[in-house]
Amino acid sequence: MAVTGIIAEFNPFHKGHKFLLDQAEGLKIIAMSGNFVQRGEPAVVDKWTRTQMALEAGADLVVELPFLVSVQAADFFAQGAVEMLDQLGIDCLTFGTEEMLDYQALAQLYEDRQEEMAAYLAELPASLSYPQKTQAMWQTFAGLDFSGSTPNHILGLAYAKAAAGKQIALRPIQRQGAGYHSLAVDHAFVSATALRQHLDQPDFLTRFAQSPQLLQAAPKVTWQELFPYLCYQILTSPDLTVFYQVNEELAVRIEQAVKKSRTIEELVEQVATKRYTKARVRRILTYILVGAEEAELPQGIHILGFSQAGRQYLSSVKHQTSLISRIGKEPWDSLTQQADRVYQLANHQLSEQNIGRVPLMAF
Repeated sequence: MAVTGIIAEFNPFHKGHKFLLDQAEGLKIIAMSGNFVQRGEPAVVDKWTRTQMALEAGADLVVELPFLVSVQAADFFAQGAVEMLDQLGIDCLTFGTEEMLDYQALAQLYEDRQEEMAAYLAELPASLSYPQKTQAMWQTFAGLDFSGSTPNHILGLAYAKAAAGKQIALRPIQRQGAGYHSLAVDHAFVSATALRQHLDQPDFLTRFAQSPQLLQAAPKVTWQELFPYLCYQILTSPDLTVFYQVNEELAVRIEQAVKKSRTIEELVEQVATKRYTKARVRRILTYILVGAEEAELPQGIHILGFSQAGRQYLSSVKHQTSLISRIGKEPWDSLTQQADRVYQLANHQLSEQNIGRVPLMAF
């Protein structure tokens, strides 16, 4: 039986995600972001709720991406997720994209010319953001021309880099419905952004969400609830450069901007520059919020849920890697668990996110 990997946030799970799962072959393993997601935001509902949504839609195994994989730029996000899925023995990586290209050929190109491509990136001016440098690299070596309006395609290229040299087949699926950040509601597949904009409208969720009852019942979290904690952290920290990826320039910009900002959007707007993109700034503010410093990625893989087939599959791979099914007094990943405790501050209805929790089961 084929073993297919999918990398996801499911923030929240919607019908487009269900479509992607339906296209995947064989046993379906999801490497899912935890309670904070790649763009530097808290997930709108917690990781256990999103796991249940995925299992009900046909996932066989859901494992958690550590905080320092989840909240990263595309290349590092992809690298950490693909490494985890490779440990779990996937044959194929399925992903949605706006551009149906031969990603396998791009992976081979990167494998063959990795040193040249890395050297090219290193020579580009520091004034360019990392996404701009990556775009220039793919333009030069593969003739690809794309913009920031195709984020799933950008992730697809990152998956191609991460899968280079591995025995993983890349299977792109044409992304359905509206664009990534579109608020359009004129077709069946609305974006996760649109869903997040209508969380207080049950009729809308019933029409467009894949698991409307779960989504309606779950405690919600947004940056709005966490912003005061971020401000406190910034205003009381004697040296912001102790936090992950914060340099002197950013520390000064953040310290000045926080005094004039009333929302996370205002703070991001004031700190961002051509070099420091808004997505990068949001990630850095998330690192500050949770007190993230430089840290090693955890050993072992934390299991959030499985079907009966997924449980049987775990028995066949447990000798290959360390599997964590229950977090007790000893942490799986102290930084991820610290981030989860901060996440819980946003809504008192949230239950304990780690200690004593066991994987969810689909029947």
